[in-house]
Amino acid sequence: MRRLWLVLLLSVLAPWASAKSVPAQGVVVHGNADGNTPGWTISTHLPNGWTHDCCMYARGIGVNLVLYQGEWTGKPERVMVLNVWPAKQPTLAMEMQDDRQHYLQSDPHGKANGFPVTSPRAMACQGVLYQGSDHLDDVVVFCDPGKASGIRYSWSMTVSATDPQRQALLDTFKQVVQHSSYTTYVQGPAAAHTNATP
Repeated sequence: MRRLWLVLLLSVLAPWASAKSVPAQGVVVHGNADGNTPGWTISTHLPNGWTHDCCMYARGIGVNLVLYQGEWTGKPERVMVLNVWPAKQPTLAMEMQDDRQHYLQSDPHGKANGFPVTSPRAMACQGVLYQGSDHLDDVVVFCDPGKASGIRYSWSMTVSATDPQRQALLDTFKQVVQHSSYTTYVQGPAAAHTNATP
């Protein structure tokens, strides 16, 4: 899940999603059931001044949702990315270890440090801040909605180490992560939404 436009294109496993705006600056993205994985809904607060997209730009780069400011540029900087995939590793820590290993192999001079977040709504979430030798930093937070969900997801964003708004962007990113929530999703008029715990 390093450098958004490259690794996320390879790692995405769930391109089947749709999104819509909801009141109070919220955004919701759905994924239909897939085999033993039930349908899912992930929602979060949309920061003021940000735009969400699931079906044009996000689909084009193979992810579930993107949040960005201003006009879409196609560059990874200052873009928040939601990526959802069927859980394969037994633990969230193992997902993070794989990601860390991949990052440090691709950038041996890069650094990986913890990025503390408060886990949203009883979910287990862990974050890491990668500081690249190219002076671009990648912040990634992995979340596990629980074994019954069949999925894991991550929020990520690339920001320049010299960006004058770097800290404000990281703070906004953290708020998006911490306001995220997961429910099961059943398509159709009899849709049922059930909160899940790990």
